[in-house]
Amino acid sequence: MNTLEKKLTYDQFPFIVIWEVTRACALRCLHCRAEAQYQADPRQLSFDEGKKVIDQIAEMNNPLFVFTGGDPLMRPDLFKLAQYAINEKKLAVSMTPSATPKVTQAAVEQAKNVGLSRWAFSLDGSNAEIHDYFRGINGSFDRTMKGISYLKELNIPIQINTTVSNYNIDDLERISEKVKEMGAVLWSLFFLIPTGRAQQKDMLTPKQHEEVMKWLVTVQEKMPYHVKATEAPHYRRVFFQNQKGAGPQGNIQHSGSDPNGIKKPVKHVDVLGRAPKGVNDGDGFVFISHIGDVYPSGFLPVKCGNVREQSLLDIYQNSSVMKELRDKSLLKGKCGLCEYKEICGGSRARALAVHGDYLESDPSCDYIPAALVQ
Repeated sequence: MNTLEKKLTYDQFPFIVIWEVTRACALRCLHCRAEAQYQADPRQLSFDEGKKVIDQIAEMNNPLFVFTGGDPLMRPDLFKLAQYAINEKKLAVSMTPSATPKVTQAAVEQAKNVGLSRWAFSLDGSNAEIHDYFRGINGSFDRTMKGISYLKELNIPIQINTTVSNYNIDDLERISEKVKEMGAVLWSLFFLIPTGRAQQKDMLTPKQHEEVMKWLVTVQEKMPYHVKATEAPHYRRVFFQNQKGAGPQGNIQHSGSDPNGIKKPVKHVDVLGRAPKGVNDGDGFVFISHIGDVYPSGFLPVKCGNVREQSLLDIYQNSSVMKELRDKSLLKGKCGLCEYKEICGGSRARALAVHGDYLESDPSCDYIPAALVQ
């Protein structure tokens, strides 16, 4: 680990906080982590409780803050909460609504008026056949396209989320072009974790993970948007290996020049910026459920506390689970032996889902550490 990385730890504060404001959602997505339901859980955090959570988040060195669900738009007080977070607490707020009839021009205008930093839509196929099958509702693709047209009209920065699975691996190239057409600032790819409704059979093989990540390096270099991989920290290792002379002590910085001397396209401005170092489950990342339970991420369902009982900061800093996840010396198997573990660390959520142990090796990684090479 170089000097810069030693200073940039997430022991005290997370880089990003995600609050699942409701479990209610009108879609029936095949992979849904939350196993969302049509009606809101009566136990979900109230408006006043939500304001208290926002107060605590603002005290955590102003991390990025995301409203997710379920479908955030199913919560009637959503924009009041957003207004409080943005105007009173000066937080940068994004949200990830579902593409349903609730995505109206009026709703998008409300988001613009309260100062939403970014709106993220999910796109899991380049056409209606693939996307709608994945989302479980006919018409979801068309509503997504309509919602994006509203965002473009109002100049709200667009993020596109794609869950990478066996359902769409052959469609990723076409999706990447679609993201370009939309003028998105960020393409965030979620590599499927078999939790919630998602099944292990839907997950890519280790070889497929590696091939997709190598391809993503080329996408990052040629496209005008930024690329982010979620639950795929080994993308950082693949990126390093693609750079001339880069090794496990390198520091990931996307510049305007290609390592092979080819000029890269000018990226769309991303006002939210990028994490100064890799973010993993519980290491720079914290998730609050609709009832206030706190997890290392939404994909790693190990409860670390509840905001109704203790402060979010206390949970993040002092939970034994969170501490273990930030200590790479505790990693087991080949992740523990890997020379890239400080910049990667593997998906702890996938290790839990497949092995039942969040400190075990990431089963999706195809890389053989140097210590194991004879």
